[in-house]
Amino acid sequence: MDRQPYLYKIDDKKFDVYKEEIRKKNIYLLIKRFIDILLSLLLIVVLLIPMLIIFILIYLEDRNTPIFLQDRVTKNGRIFKIIKFRSMKVSNSTLYLTVNNDSRITKVGKFIRKFRLDELPQLFNIFLGDMSFVGARPEVPKYVDFYNEEMLATLLLPTGVTSRASIMYKDEAELLNKSKNTDETYIKEILPNKMKYNIDYMKKISFKEDIKIIFLTIKEVFF
Repeated sequence: MDRQPYLYKIDDKKFDVYKEEIRKKNIYLLIKRFIDILLSLLLIVVLLIPMLIIFILIYLEDRNTPIFLQDRVTKNGRIFKIIKFRSMKVSNSTLYLTVNNDSRITKVGKFIRKFRLDELPQLFNIFLGDMSFVGARPEVPKYVDFYNEEMLATLLLPTGVTSRASIMYKDEAELLNKSKNTDETYIKEILPNKMKYNIDYMKKISFKEDIKIIFLTIKEVFF
């Protein structure tokens, strides 16, 4: 299999410092992966009926596929298909960013996005090893192309469903709504700031930090 395009950059010796830090945490990373497998499998079983109900509701609204697949970049620059419940109208749009009150969002989509229920199918991504529960959110290749060298170091770890960056930028759609050029605002302002949190997470990744992020996420979503 051909190597992914970002792997060439990540293999550079300038990332040796980051790689050494990650090697020191190899035991926890193995434990983290074991927890990801067990917990994702358990949640898939427990949430199978609610996910099936969401699946049906999305289909009934517009008779289109309830599942949304998109290329994202994860550990070592590998490109995978992220799995989400579709929350927008089916279209050929190449827009990757969502603004507040986006007209593309469906009625069911608005509800499931509010409580992040559209993310539930990512349990399968976690089980398969594409993602972890906690880690930098996986970006589309278009935006990874704008990563500087330090940002690329985050691809040394698996991406995740939630992170401190996700929590701090939970109102990202509102910020983009105020912008005249959403792509430019995201690439030059939002992305660099989000990546500061992701890089900081790389340096202090631990069970304690992961638990903190999970509870902060629950607090932000439901309270």
